[in-house]
Amino acid sequence: MNVCDIIFKTKRHEKLKEEEIKWLIDGYVEGSIPDYQISAWLMAVCFSSLTEEETVILTKVMRDSGDVLDLGGINGVTVDKHSTGGIGDKTSLIIAPVCAACGIYVPKMSGRGLGFTGGTIDKLESIPGFQVNIDFDRYIDIINKNGAAIIAQSGQLVPADKKLYALRDVTATVDSIPLICSSIMSKKLATGADCILLDVKTGSGAFMKNTDDARKLAELMVKTGESAGKKCRAMITDMNEPLGNAVGNSLEVIEACEILSGKEKGRLYELCMELAANMLELGGKGNIEECRKLAVNAIDSGCAMERFQKMIEAQEGDPEVTENYSLFDKPLYKYEIKADKSGYISDINSEAVGMAALMTGAGRQNKGGKIDSSAGIILNSHRGDYIHNGDVIMTLYSSSVSDFSEAAEKASDSVEISGNMPEVQPAVMEII
Repeated sequence: MNVCDIIFKTKRHEKLKEEEIKWLIDGYVEGSIPDYQISAWLMAVCFSSLTEEETVILTKVMRDSGDVLDLGGINGVTVDKHSTGGIGDKTSLIIAPVCAACGIYVPKMSGRGLGFTGGTIDKLESIPGFQVNIDFDRYIDIINKNGAAIIAQSGQLVPADKKLYALRDVTATVDSIPLICSSIMSKKLATGADCILLDVKTGSGAFMKNTDDARKLAELMVKTGESAGKKCRAMITDMNEPLGNAVGNSLEVIEACEILSGKEKGRLYELCMELAANMLELGGKGNIEECRKLAVNAIDSGCAMERFQKMIEAQEGDPEVTENYSLFDKPLYKYEIKADKSGYISDINSEAVGMAALMTGAGRQNKGGKIDSSAGIILNSHRGDYIHNGDVIMTLYSSSVSDFSEAAEKASDSVEISGNMPEVQPAVMEII
């Protein structure tokens, strides 16, 4: 086989054979095919796309490039959830213990964030003592005893995606639906859960800026998961404003604790109840209405918070943080963003809020960058709220940045105030 022939076929919309895709990806992982040739093929995919069948084959080849976890040691149905990412997305911290309290098993391997704020692993590491790097046997044991565990991804999972994504990132070939699908689904299939719920976000703070693209990605991921023998479902959710009140690592854990303890409701709570209900239905716990009631009761009864505390303790963290927030690192500095006129908040640009949070130290600007776990933003108001001139819209926090001028400008510019109440999108826009 010849790399140039494969590039030409993709350019000309000619369907690749399974053995051609396998030869190409395996050769790149092993080092016999150089970056510049794979870059050319990736660009051809961006312009000419891949068929659904080619995408499924690519995903499976990528999955099989490294370890594929066997979760047969878990004593029940396993359900995983993946989010395509968004500003203030701490849903995994909430729905994993909720679902565990309702009797399904949630094995979750998550990543770190690059840019904006940290990933789920960074958020959990803001809890004193919490360990995310634990061996596989202990991971299985924690899940069997508590119903859920969230750990860092193994270095042996899907090496093809690690190499391909690093190359896509520097060759402007990220924005291809088949490549996004194969990247996400190869990792989800390799981590071994029986069922997969996909939270596909759309809007200003999401990778998929419009609903049509989000739907195409969601449909392709579901078909890819089902072709690999998994029960799979996707929910398209709104990311036109930050999710919840907190953006930043320890700030988001605290907000998750407020929801798990039943003290805070609202848009984030409602989204988590819908995500959890769909995970429970996939896991065979009843129809969607029955599963929604189970999720709500897990919060109201205190069982979900108990599971979260047990998960923290099992992973060597201090469960007291769920009740005593002073145990988190406290920010040394803060800055308030105030409204310069009265009116309705007509827009909060999520991406701009994320960039402002990054400027406070809440995220990484390079791979080895250090995160300030105390840094971030608390939003006091959301889209559709009426505010008065001088009201505090949001507060910026940091221990690593004392001059907030650049971050404050970005945060202020993210908010639009008008005289008319805007239409507010539902948190869940579509289920596929």
